[in-house]
Amino acid sequence: MPGVQLLLPGTKEAEKRILLSLPNFCARLGESAGQRRMIELRDKFSGCLVGSAVGDAIGELAFHFSSKERLEMKLDRLKELIYTDDTAMTIGLGESLIKKGYLDTQDLGERFRHNFKNEPWRGYASGPPTIFSMVERTGVSYTEAAKSLFGGKGSYGNGAAMRTAPVGLLYADSPHLYQKADLSASVTHAHAVGVDGAAVQARAVSLALNQDPAEGFPRADFINELIAFARTQDMKSKLHMLQKLVREETSPMRAAQQIGRSVMAPESLPYALYCFLRYAQSFTDCLFCAILYGGDRDTLGAMACAVSGAYLGLESIPKDWRAKLENRAHIEHIAQRLYEMRTKNE
Repeated sequence: MPGVQLLLPGTKEAEKRILLSLPNFCARLGESAGQRRMIELRDKFSGCLVGSAVGDAIGELAFHFSSKERLEMKLDRLKELIYTDDTAMTIGLGESLIKKGYLDTQDLGERFRHNFKNEPWRGYASGPPTIFSMVERTGVSYTEAAKSLFGGKGSYGNGAAMRTAPVGLLYADSPHLYQKADLSASVTHAHAVGVDGAAVQARAVSLALNQDPAEGFPRADFINELIAFARTQDMKSKLHMLQKLVREETSPMRAAQQIGRSVMAPESLPYALYCFLRYAQSFTDCLFCAILYGGDRDTLGAMACAVSGAYLGLESIPKDWRAKLENRAHIEHIAQRLYEMRTKNE
């Protein structure tokens, strides 16, 4: 991938170059073209949330149709794309932000619990239902219940990252983006690595949102910004690995094997970002990269395609897939309300 420079982790030169590059990169991301940018943003908000849902739904299908040929045949015949808990929780986060106007952890937890009780078949992992049950039984807050999981260490899975796209959209230009992502994660994920995953994914969405696809994507600056933004060594080390794999144009299969693609945040989010960076100009290619090499396919699809949709916009998603996505009108409504909230405050 031309233009990507490898910075070896742990060297003073690497840290210096990252720090020196960030102001110029962030300045470029903040540039606007008035009305043209406003129109693009509206499309990008929808692209992000619809893209994430499409990636989730098709990723779930890939568990059963693991080759591209079989999956494409199934998609042609399928009447409806059904999403999983990844999208259900993304919707819940968006709904809570719209209702309250800010991140209210108690309301967010209540929204998650309400949506789970209405649709418990969406494929939730054991963590959220355990938290919901604990809150109902003991009356503790959602954040306190989340802290009790896994022997009091909290979860460091990718469940907070998979749903964080609304935070990246609404708070894209906020200096408090990390704290906002932390709050959104805290109702189910208390481990620092799980929180870091949510924050890095939110930052990836925010950076992609503010880039113009016509100008090409600044891959090296993007990775450097995420390395600087991450706060845990587990995540930073995997992002440095991502940097190396992108620089060397490593194949998707080898990248998946080296980074990992499990339910752990550092073993799935970096691979999702790899797929976006390798196929930054194609939503479809990004999606297939994320879901066809094993692992946590639906969540990989949701994370990679949230970033891709935020960058390329709604029209980059195949029309047939958009038409088949269940609950699409509500997902687009959430995206547009978040867009209005953000632009109202500019």
